[in-house]
Amino acid sequence: MSHTVITTTTTTRTSDGGFLNVGYIRTTGGILKISQMVALLVAFLCVHCARAWPDWPAFRYFEVVTLWFLFAFLIFFLMHMFRLQAKITCINWPLTEFLHYAVGSILVLIASIVGSVKSGGISVLVAGSVFGFIATFLMAVSLWTSYKVSCGSQQTGASV
Repeated sequence: MSHTVITTTTTTRTSDGGFLNVGYIRTTGGILKISQMVALLVAFLCVHCARAWPDWPAFRYFEVVTLWFLFAFLIFFLMHMFRLQAKITCINWPLTEFLHYAVGSILVLIASIVGSVKSGGISVLVAGSVFGFIATFLMAVSLWTSYKVSCGSQQTGASV
C-alpha cells in the first residue's frame, strides 16, 4: 500500500521586521485607531472652538474625556507602530486595550449624550456631540474585536 503525503508551507510577511511597523496602518486595528483619533479630535475641536457654551461643566467634561482618550489611543497606536508591546512584556496589552475601550466607550457615550442634551441648538456643539457618538461607535467596534482576540476560543494543545 502506498501513501502520499503532501506538505504545503505558506509564509506571510506583514512587514520588513525593522523598527517601524508600517503594515499596522493597513490592519483593521490600525484603521480603527486612526478613525477613533480623527473622530475624537474633530469632536474636541468642535466643542473647544465654540464661542459660547450654554452649560460650562458639561462641555468641559466633554473636552476632558475626548482629549484624554485621544492621547490614550495615540499612545496605543504608537506602541503598535514601534512594536513596543513586544518589548514591554510585563503588561498584558490586549487586556489593557480592552479595558481602555470599555471605559472609553462608556465615558465618551455619556459625554456625547450630555453634550447633545445641553447644546442649546448651537450647531458646532451638536456637531461635536455627533462626532462623539461616532467615536463611541468606533470604540465599541474595537471593544468587540479586542474581546474576540483576547477572550476568544483558544487551543488547548490536544489534537482533534
